[in-house]
Amino acid sequence: MIHIEIEPVWRFKKDGDPNSVRIMLGFLNEIRISGKIGRAAEQEGISYRHAWNLIEGWSAFFETPLVERKQGRGTSLTAFGAKLVWAGQRLQARLGPQLQNLSQELETEIKQFLPHSPEVIRVHASHGFAVSKLRELLGREADLGLDLRYVSNQNSLASLAHDSCDLAGMHLPQGELRKTSIAAIKGWLIPGTHRVIGFVTREMGLMVKRGNPLRISSIGHLLDPAVRFVNRDPESGTRLLFDQYLLQQRVDSSRINGYEQVEFTHAAVAAYVASDMADASFGVEAAARQFDLDFVRLLTEDYLFVCRKQLLESNSMKRVLAVMRGEEFQVAVSQLPGYRSQDAGIVKTVKEVFQQLS
Repeated sequence: MIHIEIEPVWRFKKDGDPNSVRIMLGFLNEIRISGKIGRAAEQEGISYRHAWNLIEGWSAFFETPLVERKQGRGTSLTAFGAKLVWAGQRLQARLGPQLQNLSQELETEIKQFLPHSPEVIRVHASHGFAVSKLRELLGREADLGLDLRYVSNQNSLASLAHDSCDLAGMHLPQGELRKTSIAAIKGWLIPGTHRVIGFVTREMGLMVKRGNPLRISSIGHLLDPAVRFVNRDPESGTRLLFDQYLLQQRVDSSRINGYEQVEFTHAAVAAYVASDMADASFGVEAAARQFDLDFVRLLTEDYLFVCRKQLLESNSMKRVLAVMRGEEFQVAVSQLPGYRSQDAGIVKTVKEVFQQLS
C-alpha cells in the first residue's frame, strides 16, 4: 500500500544570492535536548566532523553562532539557535495536521488509478494524540484503506450528516458542561440511524511553563494582565469547550491577555508556551508533556466516534473496531499522558450514550 509523507524544509537565502542554506532543525533540537553534538550527528546519520562543518557554515551564513561550548557544561544552543529551533517546533505543530490532510488527499486521488485498491473507511475527526496512534495502527492493516481528515468537532458531524465521511469524531466534556455540549451537537445525531463507538478519555487543562513560575492554578489566574495567553482557533472543539468553561466560571474573556492570539493544534499552543511566547494555554495534557510543560487539570473529556449503523456490518469497519479493542492500542493509549482507553471499540446507541453522559 502506498503512503505519502510531506515534510517542510527550512531554506534561507540572502538578497542577490541565488544559493540557499538548508538548516536541519531536528539536528539542532537534539543538541538542545542532549547537549551532545555526537548524538545529534548519529541521529542524522552524519559524521561528527561533518556535523561541525554544518554548524560552522550556518553560523557563517547568519554571522552569529548557533552553538556554544562551555567548560564542564557540554554543548548548548545560543539564544539565536534556540529561537530557530522553537520556530521550527511551532511550525511543525501548526502545519502537521494540514500536511497530513494534504497527503491523505493525494493518496486518495492516486489510489483510484492503482490496481487492487482496498475498501476505504473515510474518517473525519479533530486532531489528537490517540487518533494519530489509531491511524498508525490501522496503517499496518493489509488491504484496509483509511482516509483520515482532520477537521473540527462540529464539522466532522456535519460531514457524517452529508455523507462526506463514514466515521466522525465527537468529544464531550464530563461534568456540568456535558448538557451544554450535548445540546450543541444533538441535532446532528438520529437515534435510529447512528451508533456511537467508545474510544478514549483525555485530560484537559492549562499548559504552563515548567515549574509553573507564575503559580497559575485556576482559570481565574488568566485575568492577571502579566499572564500571556495563547488560544485555540475559534473553529476548534477545544476553543468551544474553553469558552463554555469561561462562561461557567464567570470569567470575562475580554480581560485575558492574548485571548485573540490563536494557534491551530494542541501541540502548536504547547510549543508557543515552551518557546516563551506565552505563559499559558488550554489543551490536552499529552501536548504539555510533549514540550516538557507543567499541566493544571481542569476537565476530563470523552472522545467518541459516530457512524451510521449499517457501516458496522462491513468487514472494514469490523477490522477498525478490532484494532480499537486490541491490546496494542490499549497499551499505546496508556502511554499517552492524560489519556485512558474508555470502552474503545464498544458500540452503543445514541440514546444509551446520552443517558449515560447527561
